[in-house]
Amino acid sequence: MGDAPAGVEGSGFFATTLDQVIGLARSHSLWPLPFATSCCGIEFMATMGAHYDFSRFGSERPSFSPRQADLLMVMGTIAKKMAPVLKQVYTQMAEPRWVIAVGACASSGGIFDTYSVLQGIDEIIPVDVYVPGCPPRPEGIIDGFNKIQELVKNESSRRRNSPEYKQLLESYGIQ
Repeated sequence: MGDAPAGVEGSGFFATTLDQVIGLARSHSLWPLPFATSCCGIEFMATMGAHYDFSRFGSERPSFSPRQADLLMVMGTIAKKMAPVLKQVYTQMAEPRWVIAVGACASSGGIFDTYSVLQGIDEIIPVDVYVPGCPPRPEGIIDGFNKIQELVKNESSRRRNSPEYKQLLESYGIQ
């Protein structure tokens, strides 16, 4: 469970800002969409299992529909032919949305420095957190998820309407 946001406490009441309450609620109710193409997906399956229990972090329900997810977890090698599909999945997600690149292949193309492999998903969509490893251990995936939770918890609800964010999306060709 997360710590209470900063605020004014008294006997029988607690006051804080709406942004902090929304951030705390969002950070513990993320619905991830796993986009797994290779061995990193197997590590994610282990993370979802009983031993690591990914759901204890507020991610009880993995979503396999982009319209019902707010966290895209890209795991594994992404071929250049798959890039438009990944970008379409990202654009179908509602705002606010976050992205984790899990593993060396999703982050930088990994050992596959070839014409057919995308050299990191940040060439087509913005990435919030990178999880290193080939494949990363379940502990690494959990650590990356915890970093996303911190990012979500501390993000202003107005950030998505800022000119900087709109400029970032336009640099990727996303409206």
